[in-house]
Amino acid sequence: MTTTEARPAAVAPARPKVNPALLALTGSLCIALSSVFIKESGTTGSTSAFWRCLFSLPILVALVVWERRRGTAVRRILLPLLAGVGLGVDFVLWGDAISLVGAGIATVLLSVQVVIVPVVAYLVFRERPSTRFVCAVPVLLGGIVLAGGLAGTPAFGSDPVLGAVLAIGAGIGFAGYLVLMRHSSGPGSREHTLFLATVSAGVVAVALGVPTGKLDLAPGWPALGWLLALALVGQVVGWLLISSALPRMSSATGATLMMSQPVAAILLGIGLLGERPSALQLVGCLVVLAAVGFVSTSSRG
Repeated sequence: MTTTEARPAAVAPARPKVNPALLALTGSLCIALSSVFIKESGTTGSTSAFWRCLFSLPILVALVVWERRRGTAVRRILLPLLAGVGLGVDFVLWGDAISLVGAGIATVLLSVQVVIVPVVAYLVFRERPSTRFVCAVPVLLGGIVLAGGLAGTPAFGSDPVLGAVLAIGAGIGFAGYLVLMRHSSGPGSREHTLFLATVSAGVVAVALGVPTGKLDLAPGWPALGWLLALALVGQVVGWLLISSALPRMSSATGATLMMSQPVAAILLGIGLLGERPSALQLVGCLVVLAAVGFVSTSSRG
């Protein structure tokens, strides 16, 4: 009589997870291209914000349907809508700042969120920032000052002062978006959360654009083509990558990695838009990159 030894069932190898830092950096590059698309479209902040949200909704609806077929995760409503308010303010003010101070500089000044996000996360959610982040803040701020042309170097645009104010205001709105998105998105609900935030951002664009007369519902071509690229690259691909990465990192690390966006915007402004930052501004970009690398290696990230 022979016996057959039981063999252990083969276990499928686990799929390696993509590094959230890599996802955040790729998403930041997509978003950096947004400044190029907005400037080439020649539209106002309200117009670019409205159309980028409108164009992205059909894709996001399809993603939400696909997401719901995969599971029954808990899906929040209020927090994503509130996050979208901050995103809408960011879109509108940043879009106007680009035409006033230049695509690269406006994006750099938007980076005030790197300081605001961890502060808000600590005050609201008691999430203490890492020691590395605290040490890197002065370096980050110094890099922003240099890269933003705020150290006595010439600034681009027709009204750099107003552009700087609007860009900083956009950074405040963006900080609110980042904090709320991190606490409203989870496994199985990312596309749902981004859809609601996008709807809310579009409503904000209308609310700010109609009273001021800056919302153009028929911008024509080629403006619509640039805005379609803005929606697909910056709104859908970029924010899906960011939304996927943020819940897997601390607020400080996520916000700091997003600092690669202004650096990419500066380089894209030089290569594609003919903007010419000074040597000090380029040094500031290098300082920001060094600080990003320092904080992103934190064990808490």
